[in-house]
Amino acid sequence: MTEEWRRLDPRTLFAGAAVLCGVAGGAALPAVAGLSGGRSLGQAVAWVLAGVALLVLVGTAADWVRLRRTRYRVGPERVDLHTGLLLLKRRSLARERIRSVDLTANPLQRVLGLVKVRIGTGENSVGGESTLELDLVTRAEGERLRRELLGRTTVAGEPDHDSVLAALDPRWIRYAPVSFLAPALGGAAAGAVLQVSDWFGAQAEVIDWIGDRFRDTSLAWTIVDLVLLATAAGTLGALGLWVEMWWNYRLEREPGGTLRVRRGLFTVRSVTLEERRLRGIELVEPLGVRLFGAARVDAVATGLAEDDEDKHADLKNLLPAAPRERAERVAALVLREPEPPTGAPLAAHPRAARVRRLRWAGWSVLGPVAVLAALGPLLTPVLLYVAAGWALVLGPVAVLLALDAYRALGHGVSGGFLVARSGTVRRATVALQRSGVIGWTVRQSYFQRRAGLLTLTATTAAGAGSYTVYDAGEDQGLAFASEAVPGLLAPFLETPEARPTPESPRTKPGRG
Repeated sequence: MTEEWRRLDPRTLFAGAAVLCGVAGGAALPAVAGLSGGRSLGQAVAWVLAGVALLVLVGTAADWVRLRRTRYRVGPERVDLHTGLLLLKRRSLARERIRSVDLTANPLQRVLGLVKVRIGTGENSVGGESTLELDLVTRAEGERLRRELLGRTTVAGEPDHDSVLAALDPRWIRYAPVSFLAPALGGAAAGAVLQVSDWFGAQAEVIDWIGDRFRDTSLAWTIVDLVLLATAAGTLGALGLWVEMWWNYRLEREPGGTLRVRRGLFTVRSVTLEERRLRGIELVEPLGVRLFGAARVDAVATGLAEDDEDKHADLKNLLPAAPRERAERVAALVLREPEPPTGAPLAAHPRAARVRRLRWAGWSVLGPVAVLAALGPLLTPVLLYVAAGWALVLGPVAVLLALDAYRALGHGVSGGFLVARSGTVRRATVALQRSGVIGWTVRQSYFQRRAGLLTLTATTAAGAGSYTVYDAGEDQGLAFASEAVPGLLAPFLETPEARPTPESPRTKPGRG
């Protein structure tokens, strides 16, 4: 029996018209200000209102045509989507290839009871060819599609109800201001103020007003005050963004072997991940978050979509920054392990790895210092003071980061997982299923060979595609690779019996 064709919900027109009204309203004020320079205010307002009405009418008409020309159906073997007016598109996905059905809804769509449905295969694609998008359907239809397309037979002994692995703890918001997002948002806020003032031709007045506030303040303290103001603005922005992203967060295990993450205040997101595609987890500790003893959990899985829109959707995020003990418990629950693999003791790396990081730190500081010192006598003596300040301030910081980067290095085997840790600004500990490793890459630079070090990269079809153990000892690294995935690297290893020793030197073949 052929499944009937379905259409998008007609309320899509109201959602589109409301969005167009909001966009037009936001552009109306600067447009009126710009047009009123050459004509009266009444004429400027009339022209802008006419433009707004035309924009909304044309946009709504285009949405109506799209609504009439778009239809979809879910058959026993395939999902089909037909759309387009002048350029007809007929796309189809085999149901056996579908790996994700994600639902999102902004505040307006939630009021109208609508959701956007993204059906994906999780394959890398150009132009989103591995994803079908239904924009928009009713919430009930979205849930029906999600359950039908990702429906799995419940495993014997598995509960027939959802199991909550983690839920929002409001205290986790304290980690938002210490992320790298806060200073970025502060800089963005300062740039936005200057950009908006430039739209209205008032940028010079804004700069003069700021200068008047700090007229009796030295330049150094003025810079400090402005940085503190930007940091405060960035902190408020980071708090607000955290609330929007993680409100009502829940991580659930659904019957049939799927993990579901639901979160969001204004835009509600529902991301589903099949456990059979899970190859491990990654415990991520950015520097600021790590100083407060917290970490977040990311999934290492196959089939997480990688088209341009999904790259910024945090589809792999299973847990926001939370106390490390809590993050490790969630990681163990996700992996169905009694103990978190990321908590296993890891082998330390040779001291030569520390020397390499201290050298990198030294060059990163002394290189710019040497350039500034050379240019100082030629251009201005101020550069000499800048070079001295650079060395005195950044030198100790670089050394501390280098030592911390060395302490972060580690690797080991924990049950069915290989574990690797590295990084200082962004420390990451990955627990990867040993059965998910499909290859090893061994690299040795000239300086690593002299130091007796090598870099191992485990190749997998999941997550980032490869995970690296940096600057391990030669014997140590090769033994780890051989233990983690027995037999994979064995054909390329020299057995101990074949190695030349002082007592038993390698002999040359004799003449017959």
